[in-house]
Amino acid sequence: MPPKSVQIFGLKKCADTRKAERWFKERRVAVSFIDLRERGMSAGELRSVAAQVGIEALLDREGARYRDRGLVYAAPTGPRIEPLLVEDPLLLKTPVVRAGKLATVGYHPEIWEGWS
Repeated sequence: MPPKSVQIFGLKKCADTRKAERWFKERRVAVSFIDLRERGMSAGELRSVAAQVGIEALLDREGARYRDRGLVYAAPTGPRIEPLLVEDPLLLKTPVVRAGKLATVGYHPEIWEGWS
């Protein structure tokens, strides 16, 4: 049984973000969509999600933004990741879906089904 409401952090042009939003709306779950081009996650929100999925899982190491910023060579790890993600939310993997203290990164309806 999906939750009553969720927050989805993502990009309007991201296919997985659109699929996640559609999945929740089809199940009549209230969706609060936050476009990462307009507003990123606060440090507190980021820590809350990282507590569920791990900070490493939040950094999109495959994305163009990661390459464009030269992070392929810097390869940030551990405590260096959080300030990067707060400063530049476009480095986040999308979608980030939150329901209270629960969180996922990516499109995972099999996990969302178990949320209540």
